[in-house]
Amino acid sequence: MRLTRFTDLALRVLMRLAVEEGDLPTTREVASAMDVPYTHTAKVVAKLQHMGLVEARRGRGGGLVLTGAGRAVSIGGLVRDLEGPGDVVDCEGTTPCPLRSACRLRGALREAQEAFFASLDPLTLPDLVKAPTGPLLVALSPTPAAD
Repeated sequence: MRLTRFTDLALRVLMRLAVEEGDLPTTREVASAMDVPYTHTAKVVAKLQHMGLVEARRGRGGGLVLTGAGRAVSIGGLVRDLEGPGDVVDCEGTTPCPLRSACRLRGALREAQEAFFASLDPLTLPDLVKAPTGPLLVALSPTPAAD
C-alpha cells in the first residue's frame, strides 16, 4: 500500500506541531521546515483544521497549534480518513478487469489494506514523535529572528 502525498504531508505537519515548544509556527514556516510547497501545506492545514486537529490563530503571536483531538487522534483512523474509501486496485476502471466477478485477489487485498490500517490504529502523535524523531523535528524548526 502506498499513501498519497497529501496524507504523508498531513502526518508530517501534525508531527511537527506535536513537538512545538516556542512560538507557534505559521503554515509558511512549517512548509519551509518540511521543504514542501507552501500551497500544498496550506491545503493540508485547511483539511486538518476542518477535521478539528489543528487550530490556526491569527495576529501577533498567532500560528498553528495542535488541538487536544489532534494529540489524541489514532494514526490509523486519521490515515483512513485522509486516504478515503477505495480499494488498493481499481477493478472497475476504464478497462474493467474480466476477473472482477469471481476474483479472490480483490478480497485478499482489502484484508491486507485493513491490516495495514489496523497496525496504525493504536498509535498517536506522541508515539510518533518520541526520540529520535522529536528532537530531529525540533532541529528542523526555524530559529526565531532576533528583535
